[in-house]
Amino acid sequence: MTETLQGTSAWIRRFQPSPDAPHRLVCFPHAGGAATFFFPMARALAPDVDVLAVQYPGRQDRRTEPCIEDIETLAAHATEEVLARSDRPVTLFGHSMGAMVAFETARRLEEQGRPPAGLVVSGMRAPSRARGRAGRAGTERAETAEELVAGILRLQGTDAAVLDDPELVRMILPTIRSDYKAAESYRWRPGPPLRTPIAVLTGTEDPHVSTDEAAAWREHTAGPFTLTVFTGGHFFLNEHADDVRRVVIDHIARSFQPHSV
Repeated sequence: MTETLQGTSAWIRRFQPSPDAPHRLVCFPHAGGAATFFFPMARALAPDVDVLAVQYPGRQDRRTEPCIEDIETLAAHATEEVLARSDRPVTLFGHSMGAMVAFETARRLEEQGRPPAGLVVSGMRAPSRARGRAGRAGTERAETAEELVAGILRLQGTDAAVLDDPELVRMILPTIRSDYKAAESYRWRPGPPLRTPIAVLTGTEDPHVSTDEAAAWREHTAGPFTLTVFTGGHFFLNEHADDVRRVVIDHIARSFQPHSV
């Protein structure tokens, strides 16, 4: 059950209210994903961590709203939401496209003098390691529904039974197309590295991220950095949920310790 009063907005979902938690974790879903993806995380970390999940427009209870096809715009909205809830230390956690939104949110928070305590990114190459797929971003809408569904199944991020339902596919494909456009049109703006500590998670068989590309996140922080490699593909975090949570908890714990930058 989500909290329906204090602490929520169109952009934020709180599944396990933890008002006395000393730390807050804000989670950013992958392309085609929704806030509910992080319900298990919220349940597992409560009441020690107050877990919030970002709900992008165009899905679930926001399905009638137009999707946002730009990472920078998503990050601008998320920054406002995080600033409104920065009464305690905040760590950002994003998977896949969500990693880019979380990173750009962290940049904006630092620019405003309100840096996050930490940043955890999962299933995404470093911003400076774009593979030059700009052409595909302009043709993503031309892909057939069958091709998009096949690609989603290869990533193993969506229940195959959902994709067997033509009505559900009709409902979710516009959101997936929009998110893919946002992710693949994103271009990193060179700038100084973050001061925020970064923890990176990656899968050994991820078709979109090599271990070297994940390790290159090291260039994007002047603070502490860790890289954890799991077996599995792009959604390795589903099969290693307990270990992923331990990495997140350890990263949060280290944020309370002084570090040099």
